Amino acid sequence: MLSISGCGLFTQGNDKETLVIGATPWSSTIPPTNIVATILEEHLDYDVQIQEVDVGTVYSGLATGDIDIFVDAWLPNMHGNYMQEYGDRIDEISVSYTEGILGWVVPTDSKVESIAELNDYRDEFGGQIIGIDAGAGMMETSQQIIDEYDLDYELVEGSEWAMLTEVSRQFDRGNSVLFLGWRPHWMFAEYDLKFLEDPKGLWQQDEVRNLATKGLAERAPEAVAFLKNWQMPIDDLEDMIRRMELENEDIDVLVAEWLQENESLVQEMLP
Repeated sequence: MLSISGCGLFTQGNDKETLVIGATPWSSTIPPTNIVATILEEHLDYDVQIQEVDVGTVYSGLATGDIDIFVDAWLPNMHGNYMQEYGDRIDEISVSYTEGILGWVVPTDSKVESIAELNDYRDEFGGQIIGIDAGAGMMETSQQIIDEYDLDYELVEGSEWAMLTEVSRQFDRGNSVLFLGWRPHWMFAEYDLKFLEDPKGLWQQDEVRNLATKGLAERAPEAVAFLKNWQMPIDDLEDMIRRMELENEDIDVLVAEWLQENESLVQEMLP
């Protein structure tokens, strides 16, 4: 990540406008934040700082003007409470992608397509849904789904890493496995997976949006014009996350590679 000293906006001696991009420590935030920062600097001649903070601080910073841009807002559900509190001082600029999906996943070649069918496939999955830590919202929703669909399954608690270790073990053995999944995540770049349909609509789905502090369009119109066009294919994002987390590749190298491979797309996004 680019480093930042202090907080707030200032204009350096070269009279370039300085923009602060808020970044949560989530893996889904790091690639698009660094790509957007690089484009703003190299193509639109802004000075850009990336400030890594928790998500609540991102929204309060957008409201006060201490943070200018955020490119990983999960709305309308996951971050809805922040927008209720701060939304009157934040502009929603555009949608990055609509595949911000939560749910249960299985190997693509499994015959089961819907949560409603799972009792007929209990033997395939050993009657287990491999989950993450007990306090996670996805675990609460999963237990609700088990009850609502009257499923004869056990929800196994653990951690994300423990879940993915078990998934890897089952794939290596050629077995099927049922577990919690979400996008973007490197699991979709590493394995052939599909989400199970949820006919009762118990999983609330979000889209990922780009936000800006109020008034940024007047102060940095080219930046906002670019953000209105900003897009990144989720498959590219998941591949970058996989290479960061599994292969320990440097984010700067990955950003440079993506920009080179997507030069025409970048030109289309520029104002």
